[in-house]
Amino acid sequence: MPEHVIELKDIHKTYSNGPQRVEVIKGISFSVKRSEVIVIMGPSGVGKSTLLHMMGALDLPTSGDIYINNENILKLKNDQLARFRNSNIGFVFQFHHLLPEFTALENVLIPAMMYGELSREKEDYAHQILDQVGLSHRLEHKPRELSGGEQQRVAVARALVNKPQVILADEPTGNLDKQNGEALYNLLLELNRKMGQTLVIVTHNEQMTEQANRIIEMDDGQLARTKTASE
Repeated sequence: MPEHVIELKDIHKTYSNGPQRVEVIKGISFSVKRSEVIVIMGPSGVGKSTLLHMMGALDLPTSGDIYINNENILKLKNDQLARFRNSNIGFVFQFHHLLPEFTALENVLIPAMMYGELSREKEDYAHQILDQVGLSHRLEHKPRELSGGEQQRVAVARALVNKPQVILADEPTGNLDKQNGEALYNLLLELNRKMGQTLVIVTHNEQMTEQANRIIEMDDGQLARTKTASE
């Protein structure tokens, strides 16, 4: 099993709008160890979310290579990449993106449903995760019947249901009040400790750096500084 679960090698991302070309990511390279907690910080517009989306194969770089578990995900065909992403990466975004007509349990099971992998074992695991995030009493509730914090915890459970090795979180507390935001971050850290998933978080919230293994600071599409939480 490789030590580094994620490796980025000389990643560039350029957007074109007619004759105009804007380079958003300018040659970023770094690795993330298995079970690490990494926080990516920086001012708005420096490319944090773009970088995270490329790490999760939701977007593709203009050049460079991205490895997850030694697999160069940029070499995969579209259908292979979709399956790889669904099995190996869980996503938590600022907005929960729950389906309003589905219950909490059904929303959690969506990643398993996508490729016909729904089973009694998977459903039992979804129950277990919802219990871990404190929602065992809300299984049959639809999103409109849940608070904002509860909806985001359902989104975390959904990210975990396929037992991915990597969780990527883009401003996961940005739509929550301070109390719910802190609770969600502590939940992510607890799940990291219990389940060992690698956790990469993009955030403006400096409190989230306190228990991270490393903080990566970005500026103008580049890595400006890498430090540990104690520095």
